[in-house]
Amino acid sequence: MRAMILESPRQPLQLVDLPVPNYSPEQVLIRVHACAVCRTDLHIVDGELTHPKLPLILGHQIVGTIEAMGAKVENLRVGQRVGVPWLGYTCNSCPYCLSRRENICDYAEFTGYNLDGGFAEYTVADHRFCFPLDPSYPDLQAAPLLCGGLIGYRAYNMTGDAQKIGFYGFGSSAHILIQLARYQNRQVFAFTRPGDIAGREFARQLGATWAGDSDMLPPEPLDAAIIFAPVGKLVPAALRAVAKGGVVVCAGIHMSDIPSFPYSILWEERVLRSVANLTRQDGEEFLALAPQIPIHTEVNAFPLTQANQALEALRNGKIEGSAVLVVE
Repeated sequence: MRAMILESPRQPLQLVDLPVPNYSPEQVLIRVHACAVCRTDLHIVDGELTHPKLPLILGHQIVGTIEAMGAKVENLRVGQRVGVPWLGYTCNSCPYCLSRRENICDYAEFTGYNLDGGFAEYTVADHRFCFPLDPSYPDLQAAPLLCGGLIGYRAYNMTGDAQKIGFYGFGSSAHILIQLARYQNRQVFAFTRPGDIAGREFARQLGATWAGDSDMLPPEPLDAAIIFAPVGKLVPAALRAVAKGGVVVCAGIHMSDIPSFPYSILWEERVLRSVANLTRQDGEEFLALAPQIPIHTEVNAFPLTQANQALEALRNGKIEGSAVLVVE
């Protein structure tokens, strides 16, 4: 099979030929159709997420068809189309798993980080962490739901019943979650990098009540804010934008350092919290909800061999919606 391999951080991915991977009794062998590109992939390539498996096949928003499976696989079948997310394994026995918090399992392993992912023609995955996909979603449109959608959904749920929500960074997750917010008759205030006129217009087209630069205050206080961009200085900006009792959710796996800020902008029972990974329950809930809305994903398609170009476009803010690798 062909695969795009990361040999070491801060180096371009290399196209190589590898044997089709073997699978264990609890794994399925998947023929990859598409794999969306995530900012987490950039953090791994840039060395900001340390200690990945090397060499590594990136990619954790995988859509493909099961070609073979191990003897212990249940509830799946050969020929079935499935999605594979970031969370790829949990122990089911640590205190976090036993308290329904498998997303912070002590022994968790992650697709495209500890485990080889979907920037390849084939991959293997634990059957317990594969989601059957609604047939109404084509491969390319389904792929961004598996991280941008799922982890965005977990972050969105942390805002409770907030009616006015700020989205800091309007990329893959935000363009998916604004559709859920509008479906629930909530208002979204979109914050983009300064000068990103196209990004603000994209947010307005998707129904944002207001769109402006990330260093601006919104026209009215917010009930909550979600920070999708990996920029630490947005934390005090978001705290200043939310009303008393508001919550600020940091949705990314990595963020630049948060600058010091006065206690006064956290006081009055504002809450600052992070979201880590996802649970299988998040996946089941969101993938059942998405076709009811229905959520439409805007995609920018790249062939597998142009994975480096896709990563660079994402780094430079040239992607509206999601970048997706098409695996022929």
